[in-house]
Amino acid sequence: MGVRSGRKLPGVALDHTRTRRTVERRSGAVSVDEVKNLRRVVRIWTRLTHRPSECPAPCATAGGCGPTVSAAKPQRVVNLSVLRPAGALFVLALLSGCGPRAHIPLRPAVLRGILAQADSGAVLARSLAPVLYMQRDESFPLSRVVAVVHPDKRIIAYHLLWRDDVHGSWIPFTVPTDQEVVWVGYDATGAPVDVWTYWHGVTLHTAWPRAQVAIDVQWGKHGSLPRAIRESDLPKTRSLNFFYAATRFLLPDILLGRLQRKGPTGFPYGYDRYRDFSRVLLLSGKLDAVVRTTDPEAVLQAVFGDFSHKPNWPPGI
Repeated sequence: MGVRSGRKLPGVALDHTRTRRTVERRSGAVSVDEVKNLRRVVRIWTRLTHRPSECPAPCATAGGCGPTVSAAKPQRVVNLSVLRPAGALFVLALLSGCGPRAHIPLRPAVLRGILAQADSGAVLARSLAPVLYMQRDESFPLSRVVAVVHPDKRIIAYHLLWRDDVHGSWIPFTVPTDQEVVWVGYDATGAPVDVWTYWHGVTLHTAWPRAQVAIDVQWGKHGSLPRAIRESDLPKTRSLNFFYAATRFLLPDILLGRLQRKGPTGFPYGYDRYRDFSRVLLLSGKLDAVVRTTDPEAVLQAVFGDFSHKPNWPPGI
């Protein structure tokens, strides 16, 4: 679903004048003079945010939770186009009864491969852990963090598990939690020099000026943006303006998700507030586990429970 250039979306004021601006906010750890020129973005297609989860129930393989249709009896055809919007929303609400429920397991007391606090990899992972700048109205908490140190290359993956995603949560057999990933590349001195982030099916990359890594976290969907990159470098159908518009034209989707679990009923503020990344969250003290491996799937499964299986490493690593 997209919004064509030069057209207006009913009920949504797109801030075209601000789309070309830089997402810039000051932080004590990151010098604005050092990061203001961060702009190079590499776009690589990966996976969708929500994916079907494993479900042994018959409706999982039949493509939904609807009733079984017998060929022996003629079926009444209901023209949904004649239903009033409220009635259609009611039907969708009934369907959302099969929606998933987030279940994050207890932190395992013993987990194979976990690095000791004093291990050099664990020390490095804590020192390079990004500072997250969350949107001020974010309602879903960050539930788990796993740092994965690559055994052969100078890169650390930070897998973030958010409690939920504002969109698509009511759809049956989707993963109810929201996994995102930030990768930090470092040099021989242990200073960060590269940052990759997962951003709605693409991987963003920028060089980093050997300072504390800072990440802006999008409201509701938790897409991760290297702080101070230019908005105009984002793919047009994945721009902040587009996702801000989605808080309006996908409002029924948000409300259906609200029937499934506690969450927002929409984003009732303007675009400036949508870009207000002012809640600071330090990851260094929130690491649930640090491991050294190329394949962290087993560890992520143990710590996260069911998750979306985003790429373990950025393209080319």
